[in-house]
Amino acid sequence: MKKIVNILLILSIIFTFILLFNTKPVQAAALDDIEISTNKDTVNPGDTIVLTIAFGKPLGAYTFDIAYDNNLLEYVETDGGTPNDNGTRVRVVFYDSTGGTNPKESMSITFRAKEGIITSNPTDLAVTAEGLANPDASENYDDITTALEKNIVVEPRYEDYKFDLSYTGGPIVNEEKEMTLSLTSSMGKNYEHARIIAEATTPDGGNVQLKGTDETQTEYDLIDSGWGDPSGYKIGGQNVNKVLNLRGIFDKAGEYRITFKLIDRDASDAVIVENSFTVTVTDTETTPPEETPEGEVEGTTEENNTQAKEEENLPTQLPKTGMNMYIPIGIIIIAIVSTTLYIGMKKKNR
Repeated sequence: MKKIVNILLILSIIFTFILLFNTKPVQAAALDDIEISTNKDTVNPGDTIVLTIAFGKPLGAYTFDIAYDNNLLEYVETDGGTPNDNGTRVRVVFYDSTGGTNPKESMSITFRAKEGIITSNPTDLAVTAEGLANPDASENYDDITTALEKNIVVEPRYEDYKFDLSYTGGPIVNEEKEMTLSLTSSMGKNYEHARIIAEATTPDGGNVQLKGTDETQTEYDLIDSGWGDPSGYKIGGQNVNKVLNLRGIFDKAGEYRITFKLIDRDASDAVIVENSFTVTVTDTETTPPEETPEGEVEGTTEENNTQAKEEENLPTQLPKTGMNMYIPIGIIIIAIVSTTLYIGMKKKNR
């Protein structure tokens, strides 16, 4: 009996050791508190964007895979593990070799937007993970197989659109005036359905028309109905330069305030840009008087040339002599008077 008990005791000890050496950490629930975020939602060429993964609890081991679009982004650096970039995915591995005294609660990875991007590009950073464990590796967490995605936009640095209205000479009442309206931007933001419209503030009782014909020979009046298809048209990209040749017709003299607007039909006609111009209309054509350049004298060319020559020949200083010119004149006058008196006295003595 005692021998049997000893055998059972030995078997129990052996079984216990087997259980201890073959027991795996208990599988825990998923990391429900994990969050991913970026320091910006839009990134421009040459700028960096940082993706941060907050675990929600300390981890002593993990392997994260971050997938990205290498047409738009390039990998820069990682904080919180050992990175390995294969061009479209960065794998970050961490293991706390101290046995749980130096766990991580988050990690971050930095990307840079590539140069040469000329359109808006929605994209995402996709995060998956495996090998997740608590600080002392006594618990494992579920792998993240369904990617956690962070949506961002990679786009160029856009320049605001700008209207410019140009024409030669002042408009005259009820006469068509050739005008040019241009909409420009060196890097215009892209819109699928944009449209140009115009509004006018006129003199009391005045009316204005701004007519133009498009490439389909369809005529529009910007004041009445705007330009082009009512649903709008695409615009944007590098060196936008949309030019409209217009004919302005004004039926009353005075000042007209014309405001041009570019609107986004996909955003309830939100105004993208607007610029206003003042147009002065007269009853008849007027020619402004020519201005006399500073320093010139009014008159005919011949008169001015003659005057210039005379002024050129005038001495700038009277010549100097050794005697005052009034002295000989006085002597001559005295001589004449004395002679006259002498002859008169002589005649009287006879």
